[in-house]
Amino acid sequence: MKKTVLSILVMLAGILGGVHAQAAAFRDTVRYETVGDTLQSEPQPTDDRYRIVTNRFWDNWFALANVGYHAFLGDYGSVGKFSGLLSPDFNIGVGKWFTPGIGAKVQFGIGNSLGYSKEPTAFTHGEALTGEGGVTYWDAKNKWWDLNVSAMFNLSRLFCGYEGKVSDRLMNQFFASVGIGALHHRDIAAQRNEWSGHFELQYSRFFDPEKKFSLDLKARAMLYQTNFDGITLKQNGEKSRWFDANVGFSIGLTYYFKKRHWDRCLPCQQPVYINNVQVVNDCPEYGVLEFYVFFPNNYSGRNDAPTVAGAPVNAIDYLASGLFTQTKFDDADAVAERLASGVSLAGLATSDVPTRKGGPAGAEGLALGYEMSSSPISLSMDAASMNRFKERTGYYYAPMYCEGNTWYYRVDKATAMQRLKDAENYREEQSFSLNAHQGLALVRDNMKPDADADLCSFADIYAAIEGGQAGVAAATDAETVRKLEEIFRKGRMLYVVAEGLATSQDNFYGENAEEVGLERNRKLAINRAFTVTNWLRQCPEFAEMSKNAFVVNALENPVIEVNDPSVQGLNSKLRRSVKVRIHYVIGE
Repeated sequence: MKKTVLSILVMLAGILGGVHAQAAAFRDTVRYETVGDTLQSEPQPTDDRYRIVTNRFWDNWFALANVGYHAFLGDYGSVGKFSGLLSPDFNIGVGKWFTPGIGAKVQFGIGNSLGYSKEPTAFTHGEALTGEGGVTYWDAKNKWWDLNVSAMFNLSRLFCGYEGKVSDRLMNQFFASVGIGALHHRDIAAQRNEWSGHFELQYSRFFDPEKKFSLDLKARAMLYQTNFDGITLKQNGEKSRWFDANVGFSIGLTYYFKKRHWDRCLPCQQPVYINNVQVVNDCPEYGVLEFYVFFPNNYSGRNDAPTVAGAPVNAIDYLASGLFTQTKFDDADAVAERLASGVSLAGLATSDVPTRKGGPAGAEGLALGYEMSSSPISLSMDAASMNRFKERTGYYYAPMYCEGNTWYYRVDKATAMQRLKDAENYREEQSFSLNAHQGLALVRDNMKPDADADLCSFADIYAAIEGGQAGVAAATDAETVRKLEEIFRKGRMLYVVAEGLATSQDNFYGENAEEVGLERNRKLAINRAFTVTNWLRQCPEFAEMSKNAFVVNALENPVIEVNDPSVQGLNSKLRRSVKVRIHYVIGE
């Protein structure tokens, strides 16, 4: 018995020592990174379902009780009926989970073990019986109680990971236990004590996401010294089997006391504050999103004032899903007549067409948005193309006429009168998909985004905020949009930094031409940045941010030297852009 108690103490010391060694903290971070061209989750130390912060000693305790039936497997189990080997047992216990997958429990059990014997022992009773073949035997009854300690393994969590504090996952769990115990024979003249071995396979059904209690079904085996039934030698002088056992099933309940869960990170010592707003009390998960917005030449969107009652001409919507110049001819009959006769359309009255987040109605199959697909935004002015568009949308599209200039894409009113060097610069007839997800490889190779940020496209950001209607959806990556929506839903946006760029291309040849051109392009760069930050500021996802959390970084020199002869070249398009960084945090 002393050896048994010593073994139990050694095993408990080993378990507690192992638990102490596991007591380590990991910072919890959920980050997203670009893998290929898709924004994907980046595993962090505790963005791992197999890692947790271990709790204090008095956390994660539970109490159990179960009742069952078992069959006694002794030396003479086959001389009588199997029903004579069955008897009930009852168990109560307490335990503790040190991690979601490893724990220990102490149980007290009491019961009887019924069997048969071919010779009288301390456990036989009644008259001798005669079995098949004239075999003489006695009924046996062994009364006992047992105190045992077991190591527990939550197989479901070990293989599938910890499901979290409150989760509908793993409502059905499987356990395995192995332990050792001290057994006492009761109600016999000669008191006996011996060791017992315990093995269990358990199925538990939980009924609430917090997993407060469970209904348990167990398959159990209790192994004893071979003389458990008082038989050491059989009648013919052969040794007894090498163990006796109770094997059976039980049903019971387990209640889990608070604290019953584990955290994936340690609480912060101090709350985190951004702009005097408490962001999170524990486990701040910081991240940075980075995207670029590309603009047509001479366009910043700064004076896209509403010109249609109740329908603003929005610069960001124009870049995402706008069409051509967002301008139409007012007199459709006059246009049809001139197209039929081949007369120029110049001089006919035009008006703005409002931008729609999904693009204009009936525009299926047409290029929507600037650099949002491989199709350019400028449309041909030939009769066949214009009539085909009229059939789809109900109006004739028009270029922007301004003091002798004819623009085939939208420009700022303040720059519309500038004379360009070449007629092709008034058109956008080449596209590299720079604002679309499919253009991210070009952006990454040429713009050198910051290593600490997760790069996505303007189309992805726009779809996550405004919705990916019509042509916008075709320019996005669905998984990246889903990840962005998750960030905007769960996270708090901390601050936004925008840096505008412009190219050195300018068309002023008068006095102080270099200074005038530099100033024009510097204004375009800054206004482009303000256009993007003003859009984000109005979005619900950024409503909690203070005004001073939106920063336009006025670069010392936002004008990039470009030697492209045309404003349609790749280098020109890349530098007519705004780099945007969104800093966010996700709390527990």
